[in-house]
Amino acid sequence: MKWKIGNVKIDNQVVLAPMAGICDSSFRRIAKSMGCGLLSTEMVSDKAIMYDNWKTKSMLYMTECERPISQQIFGADAESFKIASAFIEENMKPDIIDINMGCPVTKVAVKAGAGSALLKHPDKVKDIVSAVVDTVNVPVTVKIRSGWNNKSINAVEIAKIIENCGASAITVHPRTREERYGVKSNWSIIKQVKDTVSIPVIGNGDIFTCYDAGRMIDETCCDAIMIGRGVLGNPWLIRQCIDYLDYGIEPERVTLEQRIDMIKKHAELLSEIRPEKVAMHKMRTHAAYYLKGRYRSAEIKPKLFKMNTKEELFNLLDEYVELIK
Repeated sequence: MKWKIGNVKIDNQVVLAPMAGICDSSFRRIAKSMGCGLLSTEMVSDKAIMYDNWKTKSMLYMTECERPISQQIFGADAESFKIASAFIEENMKPDIIDINMGCPVTKVAVKAGAGSALLKHPDKVKDIVSAVVDTVNVPVTVKIRSGWNNKSINAVEIAKIIENCGASAITVHPRTREERYGVKSNWSIIKQVKDTVSIPVIGNGDIFTCYDAGRMIDETCCDAIMIGRGVLGNPWLIRQCIDYLDYGIEPERVTLEQRIDMIKKHAELLSEIRPEKVAMHKMRTHAAYYLKGRYRSAEIKPKLFKMNTKEELFNLLDEYVELIK
């Protein structure tokens, strides 16, 4: 089903979550090859953009085939957000700019007072969203959690503020910062937000099968679903969700051959944007996800986390295939 965020047309109801350390251009292009309707980047710091941090700016790399794409920013004050969002719009030219008000990690939420910490300060939410909306010409979206903790669940209140400030969509992850990922997400909060605002609402949390995606849309009436951890080592979930939501097609089993081919493709794409050693260090984790739970994969895992070159990775994959024959 096609829908829109502002003037941005999106072909289906599947959105890739902005996972830190995961959603670089190589991973996004794999998600796109599976048909993902909207790609999200890993978040970047507004202060790092302000202070011309080269590593952060390198994270803004994207290719035209990744559109529509949403660039996520995190920070704690309106002025920094204005400067960073203006720079990103001018230099990266994303289709959407997303404000992170959901990150639970200590470095962001506690030490920097950013991410989910902003949910404790509705006035700050108002200032930041208004500042970014007034600064850029592309649609602005915001990703939130249920609240800081169970005593301060305020997603509905925050969503109203976000809408009133001119944002074009809201993503709701229905766990508190305190809960992180330790409990089952409470989808009823997504529905409460959807019933309150008129802009699109994207539901996020516990989508591990296409049936989860269908159930979330049925239960919450959200406009789209966002998948994060469910696609780690399993980008096929994106295509399965699209097929199931749009056509009622049941998922097919992913073969080992498909997994091996995808690891190689991922390694090739990552090598295009990073030096080989850096790329292969990232591929250690990705390859482990792709092979997780596969027959006898534990036997090559120690070697996997020691490899440094693409040749070593491909040889290990060939060794694994021979091992299970």
